[in-house]
Amino acid sequence: MARLDATSPPTLTDEERARYEWQMWTPGFGEAGQRRLKGAAVLVSRVGGVGSVVAYELAAAGVGRLVLAHAGNVKPSDLNRQLLMTHGALGTSRVQSAARRLAELNPNVVLEPVPENVADANVAGLVSQVDLVASCAPLFEERLRMNREAVRQGKPLVDAAMYDMTAQVMTVLPGRTACLACLYPEVPPAWKREFPVFGAVSGTAACMAAVEAIKILGGVGRPLEGRMILMDLASMNLMTRRVERRRGCHVCGEL
Repeated sequence: MARLDATSPPTLTDEERARYEWQMWTPGFGEAGQRRLKGAAVLVSRVGGVGSVVAYELAAAGVGRLVLAHAGNVKPSDLNRQLLMTHGALGTSRVQSAARRLAELNPNVVLEPVPENVADANVAGLVSQVDLVASCAPLFEERLRMNREAVRQGKPLVDAAMYDMTAQVMTVLPGRTACLACLYPEVPPAWKREFPVFGAVSGTAACMAAVEAIKILGGVGRPLEGRMILMDLASMNLMTRRVERRRGCHVCGEL
């Protein structure tokens, strides 16, 4: 698999040139950027309300390989937001449903469904396989775990989260920007696993996160380096906040 620093990303087939034609018109991207996407791999955890849309947009854009990590089976309460799940898939594996839908969208993408949530036992191996981590889990423990391992391995991470009508997106470039632990040294107290969610809100955060991943992998545009997007979609108030590295951060303070 080609890496971000590869000198010779994979070539495109004629079918791929036709598929991605319109996005290759983007100035500064072109066929070179598309080849970089094809040679890249992304870990998406999880493929729920946020992660399912991130995975969908990355597959549509032509990221060459997606590692999808999510345990459990599809439940009725998933279907208002987890857009890779279907009514017919109720009771079956979430990641298998996601992989099936993504393969229907773009058969050129290599899909690796992992029916596990990111945990201490598997995080190093999962992160080592990819070029970028899309952190889309609802639990702070899992997000902080991916942040720690991405920083340790020097892999960029895009963190996308939402609650009710609010959402945020942050990019971590190890050694250059604040990491998630700079903002959240510990898991916030009283954080609940279940909370209010509209699919349109989680999808908004997801699309912004997918754009960040595409910019980093494709070498186009300006990533959210040292910045975080905060959105209150109830009032349609969007703002960009500066985020600074925290001196003494137990994750990135030594870099």
